[in-house]
Amino acid sequence: MLPSHAAPVRPPPEIRRRAAGQWLLWAAVLLVIGLSFQGSEVNLSTLLDGVGNSWRYVFGDPARPLSGFFPPDFSKGGVYVAQMVLTVKMAVLGTVGAVILALPLGFLAARNTTPSGWVYQLTRRLLDVLRGLNEFVLALIFVAAVGLGPFPGILALVFHTTGILGKLFAEGIEDIDEGQVEAVRASGAHPLQVLGRGVWPQIAAHVLSMSVYRFESNVRAATVLGLVGAGGIGFYITEAIRGFDTRAACAILIIILFSVFLIDFLSAKLRERLQ
Repeated sequence: MLPSHAAPVRPPPEIRRRAAGQWLLWAAVLLVIGLSFQGSEVNLSTLLDGVGNSWRYVFGDPARPLSGFFPPDFSKGGVYVAQMVLTVKMAVLGTVGAVILALPLGFLAARNTTPSGWVYQLTRRLLDVLRGLNEFVLALIFVAAVGLGPFPGILALVFHTTGILGKLFAEGIEDIDEGQVEAVRASGAHPLQVLGRGVWPQIAAHVLSMSVYRFESNVRAATVLGLVGAGGIGFYITEAIRGFDTRAACAILIIILFSVFLIDFLSAKLRERLQ
C-alpha cells in the first residue's frame, strides 16, 4: 500500500489577510524611508570629511592658541548661573500655567467626559494647533506682543505645553475604569463630584507624572528660547557664539548640562515615587 500524504493545511483567510496587511505595512514604511532620502542631501562622505573641521572648532587649531572651547571661561560664572536659575523659573511657570489650562481641556477632549461630540472635536483641534506651533514660533509672536525678556518665553511654554499635556491628560482620562465612575454616579453625586471622586483619583498619578516629564522638557526648551529674545541663558550663549567667544560658550554649556542632568535625576526620582 502506498503511504497516504496529508494535504497541506492552509491558514484561515483572516490570518492570510492579516499577514498580507503586515507585509504591505512594512513595504510602505520602507518606501517612506527611501523617499525621505530624496532631497535630504544625506552624505556620509561629507560628514567624514568635515570631522576634522568640527574637531578644530571644538578643541582649537594648533596654529591659533585659545581658539577652541577649552579651557572654559567662568569669569562671568555668577551671571550665567543666575540666568540658568531664571531659565528654570521660566520652565516652572510655563509648566504650571500649562497644567492649569490643560486639565479642563483634557476633560473636554476625552470621549468619556466631554459634554458633546462637537466640544470634543473643537477641543481636540485646539490642542492640535497649540501642539503644532513650535515654542520658537510662539516666542516670536509673544516677543512682538509684549517685548523682549522672559515673559514671552513663559507664554510660549505655557501654550505649547498646554497642547501636549491636554492630549496626554485626555488619553489618561479615556483609559480610566468606568466602573468606579458609575459607582460614584449611582450614589447621586453631582457631575463635578463624579469628576472629583470617580475620575481624578484614577488620573492623579498620571497627571503628576506627565507634568514632571514636561517640566524636564521645558527646561531644555527654555535654555534656547533666548535665541529669539525670550529671556534666559539662551541669550548669553547666542551672544557668546556670535562674538566667537567660544570659551565663554563652553562655560555656559557646562552649566546648562549640569543643570539638566540634575533636574533629570531629581524628576526621575519623583516620578518613581508617583508610580
